[in-house]
Amino acid sequence: MFQHMLKLIFLIILSLAASGCATGPDVWVDYNPSTPFGQYKTFSFAHPLGTDSDGYQSILSQRLVAATQRELEARGMRRVDGMAQLRVDFRVMWVERSQVTPYFTPMIGYGFGRGYYGRGSGFYGSGFYGAWPLYPTQGVVSTYVEGTLRIDITDEARRQRVWVGLISDFATDIGSDLAPSGVEAAVAAAFAKYPLPVRGLAR
Repeated sequence: MFQHMLKLIFLIILSLAASGCATGPDVWVDYNPSTPFGQYKTFSFAHPLGTDSDGYQSILSQRLVAATQRELEARGMRRVDGMAQLRVDFRVMWVERSQVTPYFTPMIGYGFGRGYYGRGSGFYGSGFYGAWPLYPTQGVVSTYVEGTLRIDITDEARRQRVWVGLISDFATDIGSDLAPSGVEAAVAAAFAKYPLPVRGLAR
């Protein structure tokens, strides 16, 4: 019974640690506040895109294009194949990181002591009086690759970058293409900080 309780407590601690570490991607944007974003009506995508591979448009590029086009069209802009006012490009920057995963080794601690009982200060005796679980903490160090998505929007006439969005913890595998839902969520999180709101929504 006591060993079963130890295992249960151990599993609860691990689940709390895992839930406490689960967070969404961090988003950082930069732009010139004096840029007249409301005056831009057309956009296009760079060719090739920074996320293309071996001269072909990757699946990741296709998903990024679809998600970004949806965000810009929701703000009243139109995609064109020729010369546009804004050009959009993507890059994924890879960084190797380390993390320590803690784990706990259940042990049993025992206590001995003296006790008093009865009226006044009569001495009762000494001996074993209890046990409790101990959890010495150990850790496993592992490395992983974290991808940060960068979205660049450039004014073609002025040849100046007017908006940059960075989404950290975007991917953890260089060779994989993210699921559509993950790409859409990352792009939407970045454009939530775009200076021009979605049509019909006030800031």
